Amino acid sequence: MKTIYTSILALMAIAFISSCTDKYTEELNLNAPVYMSYSELRSSVNKTSPRDMVNPGKIYFKRNYLMVVEIFEGIHFIDISNPASPQNKAFLEIPGCIDIAVKDNSLYVDSYVDLVVVDVSDMNDIKVSGRVEDVLPYTLPRAEQDRLPYGKIDRKEGIVIDWKVVREKRELETERYPYYDDMVSSPSDNWSSGESSSGIGGGSIGKSGSMARFGIYDKYLYTATDYMLYLFNINNPAKPVKDGSMHLNSNIETMFIYDGHMFFGMPSGMMVYNLKVPSVPEFVGIYRHITSCDPVVIQDSIAYVTLRSGTTCEGTVNRLDVVEMSENYSKYNLLNSYTMTNPHGLGIDKNILFICDGDAGLKVYDAQDLDKIADNQLAHFPDIQTYDVIPVNGYLFMIGKGGFYLYDYSDIKNIKQIGHIPVVTN
Repeated sequence: MKTIYTSILALMAIAFISSCTDKYTEELNLNAPVYMSYSELRSSVNKTSPRDMVNPGKIYFKRNYLMVVEIFEGIHFIDISNPASPQNKAFLEIPGCIDIAVKDNSLYVDSYVDLVVVDVSDMNDIKVSGRVEDVLPYTLPRAEQDRLPYGKIDRKEGIVIDWKVVREKRELETERYPYYDDMVSSPSDNWSSGESSSGIGGGSIGKSGSMARFGIYDKYLYTATDYMLYLFNINNPAKPVKDGSMHLNSNIETMFIYDGHMFFGMPSGMMVYNLKVPSVPEFVGIYRHITSCDPVVIQDSIAYVTLRSGTTCEGTVNRLDVVEMSENYSKYNLLNSYTMTNPHGLGIDKNILFICDGDAGLKVYDAQDLDKIADNQLAHFPDIQTYDVIPVNGYLFMIGKGGFYLYDYSDIKNIKQIGHIPVVTN
């Protein structure tokens, strides 16, 4: 009996010691959230006078205007009715803005967790015409010191608009060390395209760059984020109605809508859905490549896909893939691959292919012979860090770290830069 009691006491002692060592505290630097209340978020959309570009992101063209996202802050409106002299006309403050799309006179934009509708029928009187609250994922900005752990987030406090580094004692669980409780991921570095209109100014749906994750088809707005696709019925433009969501089984980076189909760029390849029933996108197939971040654009039955390294996708390849598609975009045949420096966004207009090759600048190719694209370079604009492009009837709109660039390619033997609005840094 004494032996049994001794054993029980020993086990109790071990349990007590274990319980004392399950958790311990450590003092460390971490990113603590800085909040904006929901009420302030929903009263912070304001049109202002033009302001300098500082951190430009995605671009969208509609009706003689190029809209440039100032990441997490709003939208620049650039009048390009005279392409040789682009004019920065106005700025719309929209906290949490990353993606945009336009149909007719309604501009759709994310504002952290909300979807905002902006009336752009009169560019001199831009104003909010609708808002759908709490329909988008809770989005976090990237911290300047991204390698530090992140503090706890209380969503009841509002949305996170920034981070501040603080010194704090944290209670840690030994089995999870060194991962901190409620550690969150910062957003990806991914910076769709609707059916584009013809002419430099017409059509009901605008045209986005290849990096976008908003797209419009028929009476639906599609927004992609990570592994999810959200559907909004925009039959009443000012009052979008959320019409469900779909899990896409892959981390979605970009969306391109073409010929009644939706093409997603993802780390492992390109995924295709058809839009025969716009409210129920139907899976068609997947073209797979090695892991790498990639946007995609489509023309006729050819997909042009850029793969790049140095991102959260952790790929090591920098190249252009040219993929032939058949049987209603369900079969894929890699025709050729071309080595690039660090390609980002791209665009195609007839046989002219534009590639933003990162620090290597803008490259323009004649893509008529798909087996000899690299041998048919038409122009190269080095010494600029490029991000994304939109080609429209002889004019190319490009965004990069240096700002907005406008090129005239109506004469493919004499492609030239005709306009520039620079980024301004302090």
